[in-house]
Amino acid sequence: MSGEAEEFDYVVVGGGTAGNVVAARLSEDPAVTVCLLEAGPSDVGDDNVLRLERWMGLLESGYDWDYPVEPQENGNSFLRHARARVLGGCSSHNSCIAFWAPAEDLDDWAAKGCTGWGAADTFPLYRRLESNDAPGDHHGRTGPVTLRQIKGADPCGSALLAACAQKGIPTTQFNTGETVIRGANWFQINSDENNIRQSSSVAYLHPILGRRPHLQVRTGVRARQLLIDEARRCTGATYLDPDLVHTRTVRARREVIVSCGAIDTPKLLMLSGIGPAAHLRETGVDVLVDAPGVGENLQDHPEGVIMWDAKQPMVTSSNQWWEIGIFADTEPSLDRPDLMFHYGSVPFDLNTARHGYPTSENAFCLTPNVTRARSRGTVRLRTRDFRDKPRVDPRYFTHEHDVRVMTYGLRLAREIAAQPALADWAGAELAPGPDARTDEELLDYLTKTHNTVYHPACTVKMGADDDAMAPLDARLRVKGVQGLRVADGSVMPDLVTVNPCITTMMIGEKCADLLKEDAAR
Repeated sequence: MSGEAEEFDYVVVGGGTAGNVVAARLSEDPAVTVCLLEAGPSDVGDDNVLRLERWMGLLESGYDWDYPVEPQENGNSFLRHARARVLGGCSSHNSCIAFWAPAEDLDDWAAKGCTGWGAADTFPLYRRLESNDAPGDHHGRTGPVTLRQIKGADPCGSALLAACAQKGIPTTQFNTGETVIRGANWFQINSDENNIRQSSSVAYLHPILGRRPHLQVRTGVRARQLLIDEARRCTGATYLDPDLVHTRTVRARREVIVSCGAIDTPKLLMLSGIGPAAHLRETGVDVLVDAPGVGENLQDHPEGVIMWDAKQPMVTSSNQWWEIGIFADTEPSLDRPDLMFHYGSVPFDLNTARHGYPTSENAFCLTPNVTRARSRGTVRLRTRDFRDKPRVDPRYFTHEHDVRVMTYGLRLAREIAAQPALADWAGAELAPGPDARTDEELLDYLTKTHNTVYHPACTVKMGADDDAMAPLDARLRVKGVQGLRVADGSVMPDLVTVNPCITTMMIGEKCADLLKEDAAR
């Protein structure tokens, strides 16, 4: 260890989607000192990150931890999980599709023992964080995060919405407070009018950087381990200095908040001795707290793709190239959609070209995803060296429900493309191609070529005090350790039905409230 340990009231490990919210809200009190640690570089002034239309270039780049998945029995073993290596976390890395979670999702959390997380408790937090241009008294107008309605300028996209309506999927406004079970529209996005992404770093940190001396934001510093004393209290963290040689220490007088995301948060907890005891022992990590739920319950939105050659020239500019969403239900009486499509105004052959499926530079696609997938995976340590990538095993399509919904999605996509409104746009089906018709042929295609919507979650879930598989209580506190909380997508007991970025910001808002409440006691 090098140098004297510095001390703050709070240490936030991970400058991601939720971590920046926590740090910004805690530092609203000038008497409270906060240190935020982020392994990646700053995003300030970096158009590679800030320009939303460039987001696809961040995949598998130096801004990406780029985690491969373990070999998949029923899925695409070539798949990689993009996890952002930059201030703002995945809110600096994604396509900024902005959704309030359905009330039913949040009420389910509360019913599973997550007291205080129902829609009545959390919808006010969405309102607080947003400045939204959509109609409705429920929307916030003065929050830090700009949300705006995409004004569609893509004629193929407009034809797609008309085709959906012809197929019985009406054009329906999103984020009205009512859950859309069957409907389609242009997305809302967290981006300003100049198409600068409104990540948690842009929205919460950029306005205060250099203006709050009691807040220190340190980038390029990678957490090695959490410090936990003999009384099982988390007292701080160690991190690798930007010189990549020396280890530094920061201590927390009050609490440490881990916000490293659904893959790296369980990894850091396990490296610190909090996790499944047998796994920690076999990896050579001393067991501090046997927490079998750490790294379990990995959930995601698996995503297929169906692509057509376009008969007319596609758009050459876009907000983020994936501007329309379609929700559908595959069986009657659902209270939430179990199928969602993203419409891409660009070809998407990331996982099809290697298998020889034809492609085109003038194409469009639909990407069906399973919104409430039932397959469950794991995150495990590869070794006890913090520099090694963890083992990520999503176990895609190990539940037949996910197979059924995804196969239904491919067929529904074909029916939409066959509507009269798309007759002037939908050319040859490039992938999977018209010859793939049976369930077996479609499943063979899907398992070889599917992707992810990059929404891993739920690996350090919160739950009731007596839920042994919930490492966190409903106040986001790590069970068995004092002074340690988690705030990121890993805390969700179940992944929300929609794109989860804004919900993860809401989790940051909620965590900051909980910390302030407990400090005042």
